[in-house]
Amino acid sequence: MTFAEILAGAQPSDQGQIFTVPETWHQGRTAYGGFSTALCLDAAMREGGEGLPPLRSAQVAMIAPVAGEVEARATIIRRGRNATWASAELHCNGALAFTASFVFMGPVESSLHINDRPVPEDLVARSDARSVSYSEHTPAFLRNHFETLHALPPKDGKQADMCRWVRLKSAEGLEPMVALILLADALPPGVMPLMTAWVPVSTMHWQVNLLTPQPVTQDGWWLLRSVGDYAEKGCSSQRMAIWNNAGEPVLAGMQSVALFG
Repeated sequence: MTFAEILAGAQPSDQGQIFTVPETWHQGRTAYGGFSTALCLDAAMREGGEGLPPLRSAQVAMIAPVAGEVEARATIIRRGRNATWASAELHCNGALAFTASFVFMGPVESSLHINDRPVPEDLVARSDARSVSYSEHTPAFLRNHFETLHALPPKDGKQADMCRWVRLKSAEGLEPMVALILLADALPPGVMPLMTAWVPVSTMHWQVNLLTPQPVTQDGWWLLRSVGDYAEKGCSSQRMAIWNNAGEPVLAGMQSVALFG
């Protein structure tokens, strides 16, 4: 099932909506993080209603496995003159499994104009990029719902750096910001090239800032990069970024990842 089909199949509950998470959207024993975040974002946007400003920031906590039947709940915390704060939760098996906090904000006049997020200097153009080969260790959500291409040339020695062209196989029927968030966590952790494929990893917290109120790219392709800049005693911190096909930055993020080996 596509993500749009899952949203369309929602059943109402006393406090929100109930969804069924297919195993094709799994990453290990839980739903892929971008899936859970997009589910919360959709719930928050529905709760916010018409006139809700564009999403500008999100923080999520991945507390417990999200699988099977889940309930999405959302609340508008505050509506200011320019910004609206919302929270959303996913409940699974009667327990809280996932939380999200969102800030929606309209444009405000400003004298500042800073853009210090260039694409990698040695970027491989999408037209020249080769496909990423999937294996038995590749998460189900990637095999079933995403296309990925290598975006950097091979380097000598392994580095804590993942950079790929990525697009959803089907984004039809999705609000553009929901589609972007659904895709934004599609890369493995930046430190994965330094690890063996069978070492379990799990994201704990994820923070993203949207650099555009309206994400647009060509043919659905986005450039994603995750760089691990610290790993010690089972915890890794990484910086994340997304650009559109024209090289314009659209998202900046940071993630805390647990490494079990």
